Amino acid sequence: MMQQYLRIKAEHPDKLLFYRMGDFYEMFYADAERAARLLNITLTRRGESAGESIKMAGVPYHSVDQYLARLVKLGESVAICEQIGDPATSKGPVERRVTRVVTPGTLTDAALLEEKRENILLALHRERGTLGLAWLSLASGRLAVMETSAAAAAAELERIAPAEILVSEEAPGGIVNGGAAVKRLPPWQFDLEAARRTLLRQFETHDLAGFGAEHLGSSLRAAGALLEYARATQGTALAHVKALLVEHERAWVRMDPATRRNLELTETIRGEPAPTLFSLLDTCATGMGSRFLRHTLHHPPRDHELAKARHDAVARLMGDADDPPHERLEHALRDFSDVERIAARIALRSARPRDLAGLRETLKRLPDITATLLTSSGPLLARIAGALAAPQDAIDLLQSAIRSEPAAVVREGGVIADGYDGELDELRAIQANCGDFLLQMEARERERTGIANLKVEYNRVHGFYIEVTRAQADRVPGDYRRRQTLKNAERYITPELKSFEDKALSARERALAREKLLYERVLDSLAAHLPPFQSIASALAELDMLRAFAERATALDYSVPEFLDEPAIEIEAGRHPVVERQVEHFIPNDTLITPARRMLIVTGPNMGGKSTYMRQAALIALLAHCGSFVPARRARLAPLDAIYTRIGAADDLAGGRSTFMVEMTEAAYILHNATPLSLVLMDEIGRGTSTFDGLALAWAIARHLAEKNGSLALFATHYFELTALAAEHRGTANVHLDAVEHKDRIVFLHAVEEGPANRSYGLQVAQLAGVPAAVIRAARRRLAELEEHGLAAAPQRDLFASSAVNEDAPAANDHPALARLESIDPDGLAPKDALALLYELRRMLEVRDQPPMNANEPR
Repeated sequence: MMQQYLRIKAEHPDKLLFYRMGDFYEMFYADAERAARLLNITLTRRGESAGESIKMAGVPYHSVDQYLARLVKLGESVAICEQIGDPATSKGPVERRVTRVVTPGTLTDAALLEEKRENILLALHRERGTLGLAWLSLASGRLAVMETSAAAAAAELERIAPAEILVSEEAPGGIVNGGAAVKRLPPWQFDLEAARRTLLRQFETHDLAGFGAEHLGSSLRAAGALLEYARATQGTALAHVKALLVEHERAWVRMDPATRRNLELTETIRGEPAPTLFSLLDTCATGMGSRFLRHTLHHPPRDHELAKARHDAVARLMGDADDPPHERLEHALRDFSDVERIAARIALRSARPRDLAGLRETLKRLPDITATLLTSSGPLLARIAGALAAPQDAIDLLQSAIRSEPAAVVREGGVIADGYDGELDELRAIQANCGDFLLQMEARERERTGIANLKVEYNRVHGFYIEVTRAQADRVPGDYRRRQTLKNAERYITPELKSFEDKALSARERALAREKLLYERVLDSLAAHLPPFQSIASALAELDMLRAFAERATALDYSVPEFLDEPAIEIEAGRHPVVERQVEHFIPNDTLITPARRMLIVTGPNMGGKSTYMRQAALIALLAHCGSFVPARRARLAPLDAIYTRIGAADDLAGGRSTFMVEMTEAAYILHNATPLSLVLMDEIGRGTSTFDGLALAWAIARHLAEKNGSLALFATHYFELTALAAEHRGTANVHLDAVEHKDRIVFLHAVEEGPANRSYGLQVAQLAGVPAAVIRAARRRLAELEEHGLAAAPQRDLFASSAVNEDAPAANDHPALARLESIDPDGLAPKDALALLYELRRMLEVRDQPPMNANEPR
């Protein structure tokens, strides 16, 4: 047995091997030590090998899913080795082989997957500055590829959020950063020609031109390696992967990793799932809808026609307040199964009986959904209704073949419906009549033997038997053969009972085998309907998201946004969707960014609401592009190509970057990539260094955004010198959030007003934070000294005013060189005269600027 184990383990050296032995999956040697540490299970020692005891650990097979889930979350991969031979006919160890490999990116079992999150396997390949990406959701069958610049790797990985990443062994070590598990594959698995053959075989096509992928290179290499890896882990063909989607950066509103974190779309800054935009909006009735919503928040489409169609659908689903369609849909969708993942498991032949029962009930209820949609009309809802046409053959098959409440697994029986198969019904009849036979035999034997308390019974260990008490044992007939002796009773078998036992037990075994065969045939028949199942799943997911948008718009008082043809953002009474649900009273504010004022310099006290004000503008724009109504009285905006944010401060210890370095890196990315159609949020740039350095950088960055990028920008700062930009650049304006003092206390008004703020209220905020009173008093004294000595001439030193000059020096316009220049007619100078004049001016400057000589120095 250990030879068999070591032979199989050698084929999977980098994975934990779960080796099936009876009712347990066992692990040995280093695997046992590792599993015991990771799973907190007992490590034991049995037998010997090379003079040393064999380390061993195991988990029960019936609860293996919970252990697999824990290992996968830790980034481990597990090879599942099952018994495939018949113990009754095997000589030596029962034949075993690895039937599947569970890795972080190839999960399909419902018990291992998060209901509201996609599980993505991604492969990447870098080739001459181009980064090729291919990613697959095995639970849905969606395969996509993309080629981008190597510099965009971090942004794309943050957007796709894979659970597992495949790279070549030759790839540099720093090509992948983050929490995903990384698997390195031999370089030959990324061969381009082999990848093309793999893809053509998968899609059964002559070429890839129909997918728009014929011209791709590095991404096809990644896709080929990914498909082969996924197929190897499942041990079967990926029948549900039917198409290749080529994605382009221009299809979505771009967001870099910092923006996704700062806007807290699906995770808070601290990494928690709530409160976030997703947790607020996710009232979806199905897991499919929740996953589609999460994907949409990270991929807001730039196509404003699609956004308008979704706005129209949301308005129609809100409908009449007395009987809104979204409420009817919510009640109907609550009991729907996850068609997307069930379809994948059917393709992978891992669907369980209750998956099929749930699929059947879902398909039967689709006409109710369709009827509700048709009454709401609208082009998008009509398209969704058309995609919800269920194949009647599949419904009929599921109705006739699967019991209304089947067993959890096929091996337990009780899955195939009565009347579906005559042979199975006959075998079941033998088992069903078993009870009657035992009662009749018990009555006959009591009469024959005269033993009134004789019993004929059955258990799984000893089979059928006749039980007689010890006191009556001398009265048993001669054809009774002792089977078991108990303390107070004897158990016997007779030829008649033995014959029935053989017949009944074989009937059970044959019924289970027949049921398994029939179940596999049902899966084969359902596999032919995978395309319509996938179409239904996509339509249900989009409908559930739109229904959630309608419910949220009604409950939270959202309004429909409008798209403009010019670059602008006009928001009346806008609110931060998440923050307003966390506070008792939220102050709505207007945001006005137009071609005439493309940048707003936002000033005001700490805690005054600057960051919230900026983030709410970005979230309103993002929601509008996703197709949702928005938290504002009115919102009009241009279709954006990107949203960038530089908010907050944190160092990157692992990457060796200080807080200021992180801040400058993010600012550099924005300055290099922002366009006139980008929305840029900059919050307190330059605060991580000295005052003058930070002020100079903030001023230069703001001016570059205004003059070069021309982006729609909100620039929050405590540097009041930056408010002068509004006078220098016509496209810049000042707004501020105000506060008032009352008895040494500060009250934040949270209302945005035009113009710059007049002070920062830093000491008052420090007092609110609980800084000791003695420290606050010392700070007030020091502030008074600074204002008295450093700011006597002006309330705030202007860094960008002309530098001070020597007061004893003559005024610049009194210089003789200037007088000489004013007397010249440039058009009348010959080239030789002009050169002579240049030397003359030079001598005049040298003489005038020469310092006076010391009287004691030699002349």
